[in-house]
Amino acid sequence: MDTLKAMRVFTRAVELGSLSAVARELDSTQPTISKTVAALEADLGVRLLERSTTHLQPTEAGRRFYAHALTVLDAYAEAAADARGRTDRPVGKVRLSAPVSFGVLRLNALILDFLARYPEVDVELIFDDRFVDLVEAGVDVALRLGASLPPNVVARRIAVSPRGLVAAPDYLARHAPVRQPADLADLDLLRFTWLAAGDEIVLTDAHGNVAQVDAPCRYRANNSLAMRESFLAGAGFGLTPAWLVQDLLDTGALTPVLPGWQGPAQDAYLVYPSRRHQPARTRALLAFLAERVPALPGFHPVEA
Repeated sequence: MDTLKAMRVFTRAVELGSLSAVARELDSTQPTISKTVAALEADLGVRLLERSTTHLQPTEAGRRFYAHALTVLDAYAEAAADARGRTDRPVGKVRLSAPVSFGVLRLNALILDFLARYPEVDVELIFDDRFVDLVEAGVDVALRLGASLPPNVVARRIAVSPRGLVAAPDYLARHAPVRQPADLADLDLLRFTWLAAGDEIVLTDAHGNVAQVDAPCRYRANNSLAMRESFLAGAGFGLTPAWLVQDLLDTGALTPVLPGWQGPAQDAYLVYPSRRHQPARTRALLAFLAERVPALPGFHPVEA
């Protein structure tokens, strides 16, 4: 048995969730791929995949083996690159995890630019609002928003996005002018379900004054793109990070509400496992994101 080949087949089966998909990708057949995985399981003496007619997922042993297999395959790729004199050349695949809304709205275009800059690097962009175990999931880099970070990872703060109140101009035109936080009680509040402060929205001004927003809330959503569409539809006002709406503020599709009052800013982090040696492709992606994310609409660089 070609062990390295079998490990590659197994890891792709976990990632694609289908032996048939692996067969198509490798220009092989489903029975051949199935026999390769079965031979690997026989060699290890454990079952790695649970199979059904419609579903495939790793067993507990399979999840552990998957994480180690990725490390072995990466080490082999680095050794091969070193033997060929290509150690410092970004080559191979990087797996990047990012929040769904940010990934779709802002990050996807950046990754396309990255691929154009590094034609020998492949990127697998994984949208996930949960903070998965990077090693177990085989993730090389995660871009995370907010200060709640897990232990046992390296986190680099690269950008900050201010939070402010926004609404559609036609929505505000249907209500009395908002001149102070107390006036917000007459408006409809749209809330993110994941706000750390719970039901309270706390604002501060440049002088350090603090105000708590007290407004009726009939709509909550756990997806930023849904909130963006709701603001545009004139459903109410809400507190949002600037990266989500800066383009709409620039065009006048949305307008700031009480621009002198802000919520807590949202930090952007690059997060990766605490590995001593990183492949050139991973280092290239980290440097690229550290350069480009702070320049996105609604972000500014971290002050030194």
